[in-house]
Amino acid sequence: MAAPIRLASSSSVTLLASPSSYSSIFNKFRSIPNSGFSISVTSAANSGNPLLFCSRRGKRMAHVLAKATLGLTYPAEIDSHKISFAAKDINLLEWKGDILAVGVTEKDIIKDENSKFQNIALKNLDSQLNGLLSEVATEEDFTGKTGQSTNLRLAGFGTKRVSLVGLGNGSTGSSTSVYRSLGESVASLAKASQANNVAIALASSEELTSELKLSTASAIATGTLLGTYEDNRFKSESKKLALKSIDLLGLGAGPEIEKKLKYSQEICSGVILGKELVNAPANVLTPEVLAKEAEKIAETYDDVFTATILDTEQCKELKMGSFLAVAAASTNPPKFIHLCYKPPTGSVKTKLALVGKGLTFDCGGYNIKTGPGCLIELMKFDMGGSAAVLGAAKALGQIKPPGVEVHFIVAACENMISGAGMRPGDILTASNGKTIEVNNTDAEGRLTLADALVYACNQGVDKIVDLATLTGACIVALGPSIAGIFSPSDNLAKEVVAASEVAGEKLWRLPMEESYWDSMKSGVADMVNTGGRQGGSITAALFLKQFVSEKVDWLHIDMAGPVWNDKKKAATGFGIPTLVEWVVANSSS
Repeated sequence: MAAPIRLASSSSVTLLASPSSYSSIFNKFRSIPNSGFSISVTSAANSGNPLLFCSRRGKRMAHVLAKATLGLTYPAEIDSHKISFAAKDINLLEWKGDILAVGVTEKDIIKDENSKFQNIALKNLDSQLNGLLSEVATEEDFTGKTGQSTNLRLAGFGTKRVSLVGLGNGSTGSSTSVYRSLGESVASLAKASQANNVAIALASSEELTSELKLSTASAIATGTLLGTYEDNRFKSESKKLALKSIDLLGLGAGPEIEKKLKYSQEICSGVILGKELVNAPANVLTPEVLAKEAEKIAETYDDVFTATILDTEQCKELKMGSFLAVAAASTNPPKFIHLCYKPPTGSVKTKLALVGKGLTFDCGGYNIKTGPGCLIELMKFDMGGSAAVLGAAKALGQIKPPGVEVHFIVAACENMISGAGMRPGDILTASNGKTIEVNNTDAEGRLTLADALVYACNQGVDKIVDLATLTGACIVALGPSIAGIFSPSDNLAKEVVAASEVAGEKLWRLPMEESYWDSMKSGVADMVNTGGRQGGSITAALFLKQFVSEKVDWLHIDMAGPVWNDKKKAATGFGIPTLVEWVVANSSS
């Protein structure tokens, strides 16, 4: 007989149970309101007896698992770390704490004939340190270039550490990314030294306008928050972050900057969700779990969100033959996700749709990914577009922009191999009636997006932005940090590029060369799903265009490069800040 069940704070409970006891145990768990427990049964090794697994919802991501996953891997319950921000108009020398970090440009670091700083803030700070700061900067050849830093450990001074962080030549063109990098550098130093409180200032903050001070504070806060974040849900041990507070000095104080900092934190919460979704392995993040994450957003912000999740039969009723063909080979059923945001008050002036590619794993199908560089081991990130869409939804649920209705749409599935799967040469019929000859099962993302774009147009929206890790060709063209954008609409392209500049993300517009469509023609259907190797990202965009109404402005973002950071071996959260800024801009236009 199994021991009594004790429900405490543990993330899972394992019981040895006889088949006759299943019913009573299931009913006990189901009788607990809002317990967040899910239950599954598997065989115990070497005994033939069944094991009952009861898992509880994680705190940071929902991860409501309907059954034990392959490998019995569950994300650990980790409380979101809270860091408080405060903007203070005080002199650097008045602040006391663990780390005082000062961002300096190459101009700020210039010294006079006596090897002393000419910059007033640095000169006063160096004077308090008896010339130690200028001495160390000279010894370490610190010139203020981007990526440079110098650190002092002090005794008997108001702050334990003083750090100078290089900002480069100080040009305003890339200020968002520069100040975000400042925040990331300070975050690294805070983690390494286990600091509890940090202050960040600029040597020449008095040269910034009021508007620039707000955007600078936002960028620094964003960099610090995301720099301190680590995804430790799948590690057996993790180091706890000590940092509790960050003061921004010399960039203003009061309600306006406090509101801006709150806004930045709301976007960061969406970016962190997006990172966690992409980082989660395919044996944990199935299409069903991704749908649960969307439902959790709707439940958390139920004053502005509604959720509709369509299963296979409902997708068949909508004639989504293209999407369902991709999903057919997997034992994990597809889920079509639709979140709808409506402002809590006021009328709606603009209707938008954000559509994200949602392949929770892509092996390539019968055109299986093989050989060096195929990246099959990283194909959990093939749902990066959907992560961007859901991350933006979480942020916007907190921001609640007025005057705009937003539809968040994801066709979630896996691209696998089985006797029931789609084959090269098959002809699919999309929900707008157009037929597609499959000449490559590894060009599957566009097949799922086809039905998602038709669905988005049917919501009566004015503009659509879709995001997808769509082509390796775009990585070859633009490298790992820049996303390609395609659009027939110059105005929409300008809107999204402007939003990306505010967000500090890199986009580059590529042409939609109509003559390339010749390579996408089929002898037996309306089109094939992929052309030749040349111009692959362009022909992919031209394919998607076939499923967008001419009455709707549409833009496609190919984010195959910047979705993943190879150096950190982790997701970037790319696209979420740009989407949020674009929606907010449309709410006020």
